[in-house]
Amino acid sequence: MDPQQVFAIGQQGLMLLLTVSAPLLLTVLVVGLLVSVFQAATQLHEATLSFVPKLIAAVAVLAIAGPWMLTSIVEYLQRTLQSIPTIVG
Repeated sequence: MDPQQVFAIGQQGLMLLLTVSAPLLLTVLVVGLLVSVFQAATQLHEATLSFVPKLIAAVAVLAIAGPWMLTSIVEYLQRTLQSIPTIVG
């Protein structure tokens, strides 16, 4: 196994990580930004007001995109584990 193969596997893993986590992170980021603008406009600074919408948005994204995320991760793991004999041998 040469270093190029190790870097290729690592790069694929990192790209999968970015691809799978992007919908959740972007949604929570947008909701947090909207709540912050709302809080600044109304001068209403309640801790739960910033937490609850983010939590609801995160659960909604996981409910919608969760199966795709899980399928992507399982496919990557299957490809990686099935390629072990060709890499080692």
